Amino acid sequence: MIIYNVTINIDESVHDQWLNWLKTKHIDEVLATGCFYKAKLIKVLVEEEMGGTTYSIQYFAHNNDKLQDYYNTYAPKLREEGLRLFGDKMLAFRTELQVMDEFFGNEN
Repeated sequence: MIIYNVTINIDESVHDQWLNWLKTKHIDEVLATGCFYKAKLIKVLVEEEMGGTTYSIQYFAHNNDKLQDYYNTYAPKLREEGLRLFGDKMLAFRTELQVMDEFFGNEN
């Protein structure tokens, strides 16, 4: 399993508009590509010196071929809208992660 992790710091001036767009449009559009089978939206609890609020959006792909298909076919168009709408009010970086194993503890 491959996790495509997008970490975004969003300026407070557009936070609510961005979060609404992300939850009601963007994540659905990324999932509609068929390259990922689920996504998680995670709020980062560490406060950044630069301000804003930081989120991690994790998209789960079955394999690297699916991720490469996303990059080659869909990513440029989907990234373009976020840049057009929010420009310099958001700072994003992307990370590719490979799940090696999973471990579960007791849920007490």
